Amino acid sequence: MKPTRTTCPYCGVGCGLLATPDGTIKADPGHPANFGRLCSKGAALGETLGLEGRLLVPRINGVERSWDAALDLVADGFSEAVAAHGPDSVAFYVSGQILTEDYYVANKLMKGFIGAANIDTNSRLCMASSVAGHKRAFGSDTVPGNYEDFEQADVVVLVGSNLAWCHPVLFQRLMAAKAARPEMKLVVIDPRQTATAKEGDLHLAIAPDGDGALFNGLLAEIAAKGAVDEAYVNAHVNGFEAALTAARAQDVANTGLKADEIAAFYDLWINAEKVVTVYSQGVNQSVCGTDKVNAIINCHLATGRIGKPGAGPFSVTGQPNAMGGREVGGLANMLACHLDIEDADHRALVQDHWQSPTICTKPGLKAVELFKACARGDIKALWIIGTNPAVSLPDADFVRAAIKTVPFCVVSDVVETDTTMLADVILPATTWGEKTGTVTNSERRISLQKAFLPSPGKARPDWQIICEVACRMGFEAGFNYASVADIFREYAALSGKAAALGKDFDISALAQISDADYADFPPRQWPLAHGRQGGRFFAKGGFYHPDRKAKMLPGQTAPAVLDGIRFNTGRLRDQWHTMTRTGKSARLSQHHSEPFAEIHPADAEELGLNTGGLVQVVPVQPGRQGRVILRVLVTDTVRRGTGFAPMHWSAVNTQGGRINAALRTECDPFSGQPALKGAMVHLRPFVPLWHGFAASRHEMQPGHGHSAVARTDTGWQQALAGQEEVQDWEAKARQVLNLASGDASLLADRGKNTIRVAIYDGDILQGLFFAAPAPLTISRSFCVAKIGTDLPALQALAGAAMQGRPDPGQIVCACFNVGVNTIEAAIRAGANTPPALGRNTGAGTNCGACKPELQALINTHLQTAAE
Repeated sequence: MKPTRTTCPYCGVGCGLLATPDGTIKADPGHPANFGRLCSKGAALGETLGLEGRLLVPRINGVERSWDAALDLVADGFSEAVAAHGPDSVAFYVSGQILTEDYYVANKLMKGFIGAANIDTNSRLCMASSVAGHKRAFGSDTVPGNYEDFEQADVVVLVGSNLAWCHPVLFQRLMAAKAARPEMKLVVIDPRQTATAKEGDLHLAIAPDGDGALFNGLLAEIAAKGAVDEAYVNAHVNGFEAALTAARAQDVANTGLKADEIAAFYDLWINAEKVVTVYSQGVNQSVCGTDKVNAIINCHLATGRIGKPGAGPFSVTGQPNAMGGREVGGLANMLACHLDIEDADHRALVQDHWQSPTICTKPGLKAVELFKACARGDIKALWIIGTNPAVSLPDADFVRAAIKTVPFCVVSDVVETDTTMLADVILPATTWGEKTGTVTNSERRISLQKAFLPSPGKARPDWQIICEVACRMGFEAGFNYASVADIFREYAALSGKAAALGKDFDISALAQISDADYADFPPRQWPLAHGRQGGRFFAKGGFYHPDRKAKMLPGQTAPAVLDGIRFNTGRLRDQWHTMTRTGKSARLSQHHSEPFAEIHPADAEELGLNTGGLVQVVPVQPGRQGRVILRVLVTDTVRRGTGFAPMHWSAVNTQGGRINAALRTECDPFSGQPALKGAMVHLRPFVPLWHGFAASRHEMQPGHGHSAVARTDTGWQQALAGQEEVQDWEAKARQVLNLASGDASLLADRGKNTIRVAIYDGDILQGLFFAAPAPLTISRSFCVAKIGTDLPALQALAGAAMQGRPDPGQIVCACFNVGVNTIEAAIRAGANTPPALGRNTGAGTNCGACKPELQALINTHLQTAAE
């Protein structure tokens, strides 16, 4: 089978892949984003292609129906809402995981044919503050640089970015460049000591939201040290004096850093001409995220370190097509091709190009506002496409209730989610590997995601579904596309008209691309105009404000916070969003198989929390409900007074572990982005009557006071805890394990009050269940591995390997399933460097994302040996 060149569906790095229908996935050595590198998630894509759990037939009120019936109902529902209540009574909520062409037609339908701007995207949750900061500074949402800048810089500063876990291939490129040029310095600014921070030459464990004060202080120091590029500022920048005055007035004590740490950072930044400042969600997801973005940009503008090789501010995006969505106007406050809703000339241009009956005249509802409008009853028809807001938005239970309030709700998706459960109509969409279209990565590089699998069941591409609805609403002339390439050509032609009005985004050189050339689309960076191809922006000015100058803006520090623990949420190395794809992979589920909370040791002692126990997370705001239960991980990698929890778990795989149910956050006033890094919570011990662990060949469902289900190589596993008295433990075990039949062996220790149950089909072990008053000390990896084998009951009920039978332990390297016990044994045998461990065990030799953990294990061994 000849491999198909395509693009990874995960983060904004935009890696090229070679994929075949049998599920073989390899990195594309010729793609300029990854050059043959791959992360653990990308390497496991072949394990996620099965049809288990897929939506394959349209459903109306839970009943399978024909496409004609479903599409007619959707078109009628939206048409009737508009006729009765006006265009602003309907809304779309879309996703950075759909393709640019999908985004384009959804935006066109809402803004040009329905006539409202109520279309927003889950990208609002991850990079809206970057968009707002770019527009305020540059006059356009322009990323100035390239990935090459990471490799060419003398100093790379990572701010609020766990690049090693969230953008692993970029981190690999950076580490390779650093190895080639040891004089390169890496600074990591993050309240947590992440895997990325452990690789830094300088880690600044900054106070939450202290970034603005730090970079304002840097601007003041730039001026004090005479490092301002006065020629650049005079020629290309407005607002310097006002920004500097504001910066001098701010107190760097708000950073929570020591004076010598701040001085070391300022010296590195000022004395290196080639500086790239890379920032991500730790900057954006804040009530002052836009101001923090502008504080970073101010320092680059003041020194002229922008748009040059190895120099510039750089926003890395979290989703595969967050950038493509920005380019087609997928946000509620934008038009396609970076045109502005508030500008009458821009609106007229878009309306003329679309030949649409109307055009929106004002910005629509941003994500959080949109669901508040749903709760108020303002939204009569809602269409959610390719995203799971019932999990991903803050105050998730409120969002669930808000969606239920909408009289007519449609969800297009590929699998059952917390959100599809709330829909009146479910439309089955094709997913990655089954559909073709473009995506844009964080460096403005457009690549093709290309189908290499047939469409399963009755699933259809999102663009076709949207166009079918538009035609049924009476808009056939505007949506009668013969192919996805037709949409791309129309979009490219519009970009040329936008460029003629002075906008940055221009791919008009592709406006006449043939179907054959589109099908073989090579990755290329915009602009793609007849006079310019790719490259950087702003080294010689040329900004997009009317006077063609940039603006430096005075920044604000974060407001005071309430009492409680400041909670930070984010991603894990091996998981993605709400696990609709990565959750299908057994090996990706083994690094962290249940939701947890990282708590500082001093806070844990004060609150009565211990590693392995459970903690209840509740919102600070009085009168608000929302209880989350997480496993406790006591660690000094977080600052005192703060905590961290991953955001991936949903009701599909956990009971009580959906962290956003406990987070009530404010939004940045400029970007509308919620402050998901800064919610205030109270933490309380959760003490169940019993703790349990189960492994089964049959699929298990979450339940009880706390539970989390994960795939394994032998079936499923579940960590759980209950507050109910159990009279019949065999019946409880069968219920949890989903094993009604089979022979059960039960071992009860009345003294320790522990229960062990093994269920067999003949000689083959089908399930194991353990329960005790305290967290269990069994080997989970051993229990999981023995499901489906003929292990005798006595050994199975032991819950751990017998002497002489090695247990690999918790998985550290997901690429090659290498466990901590295997790694520690290799270290004791003399493999005292990550390369040596790689040669001995294979760990760290693929994506490299586990190398910080390998080094930490080595360091622990060496320290113990020295003592």
